Amino acid sequence: MLRDILLKTLYDQRRGLLAWTVSLLLLVAMYVALWPSIRDQPSMGQFLDNMPEAMRALFAASGADMSTPTGYVQVELLSFMGPMLLLIYAITTGAAGIAGEEDRHTLELLMANPVSRTRVALEKLGALVAGTVLLGSVTGLALVLEGRLAGLTLPVGNVAAAMLHMTLLALVFGALAAAIGGLTGHGTASRAIPAVVAVIAYVLNGLAPVVSWLKPLQKVSPFYQYIGHDPLRTGVSLTAVGVALLTTAVLAVVAVAGFRRRDLAV
Repeated sequence: MLRDILLKTLYDQRRGLLAWTVSLLLLVAMYVALWPSIRDQPSMGQFLDNMPEAMRALFAASGADMSTPTGYVQVELLSFMGPMLLLIYAITTGAAGIAGEEDRHTLELLMANPVSRTRVALEKLGALVAGTVLLGSVTGLALVLEGRLAGLTLPVGNVAAAMLHMTLLALVFGALAAAIGGLTGHGTASRAIPAVVAVIAYVLNGLAPVVSWLKPLQKVSPFYQYIGHDPLRTGVSLTAVGVALLTTAVLAVVAVAGFRRRDLAV
């Protein structure tokens, strides 16, 4: 088992992944259960309209109509809660891949096996990708299947597009955590720095429409690539997918190169 690092990593995560899966299923079920009581309430739309412009930009999708399934899911799940949870998983998993092994003093045991540093880093990244894709897929399936029970009917293709973009958003920050872990070996830094960057990127994307001097910087934010073109309404943006994949790949290269060059003293 130790020689198959990807499977060993996923095996070690099995309880955590099960807990994350159940939690996401229950979260979506909660929003689905609330939908029938919200869709016929015009006060919800008025509440969004009465929010300060900056708050609406940060926490509600632009032009979202909560009386429709798409607008409701945009505001309640896709604007904040969904990406936040997936980011937490991806950042903690990316940080745990290399830096976590060093913090737990298990890297010596791992490197005592006939495996290269490159393989260790790549298979740890592979486990990150597998877990994040699993959770993004579970969220999408829950939206489609559970939503039908309460009349929260959404186009399957557009749900898949939204989950693809949300998964890629999480992978960008998970890969950033892995890169910092590979470069430094510090678990705290590899968790804290991506979390801070994610907050800055979220605020930048949210406030750019209402703060003129932020507008030119908006497209730099990974959150713009995630939600800027509204995938739940318009489907997949190949440009945004390409940017997210390229960013993740570059960070993965940094993680591998940093891990290979660092003196581990093992």
